[in-house]
Amino acid sequence: MSIEEQQELKQKNYAAAMRYMENAREALQKAKKEGNYYHDRKYVRTACGVAYNGVLLALDTYFMLKDVELPKKKRRSIDFYTRNVSKIDGKMLKYLDVVYDVLHLDGYYDGNLDIRVIHAGFANAYEIISKIKPADAGNAGACP
Repeated sequence: MSIEEQQELKQKNYAAAMRYMENAREALQKAKKEGNYYHDRKYVRTACGVAYNGVLLALDTYFMLKDVELPKKKRRSIDFYTRNVSKIDGKMLKYLDVVYDVLHLDGYYDGNLDIRVIHAGFANAYEIISKIKPADAGNAGACP
């Protein structure tokens, strides 16, 4: 893949991943805060699921940039992601572990309402997405 193609891929997919994160932030706003907890589990679960999908898009893009072959099937297991991330970047593996545990399992499946926990998941999601950030992108990426 040429440098121009890589930049185009980064720009397109970084923008898409950030759109996912913005949509997730909007869902969290609908969840309403009560102290250190969100009020509405439905919106928290939605936000976590959307954010997690944004991270998967970023990881797929990262793998394409690193010439990691993506399986033909659309649905990939977390094992695929952790195995390949561990070969490339140990620090990113820590981010992925938090994203998977917090956003996918605790947030999406279990509906965890703790604001601090959900924000930690979002912060780690932004760290992963930043790996595909084009050089000319702005400074978006604040936690909800």
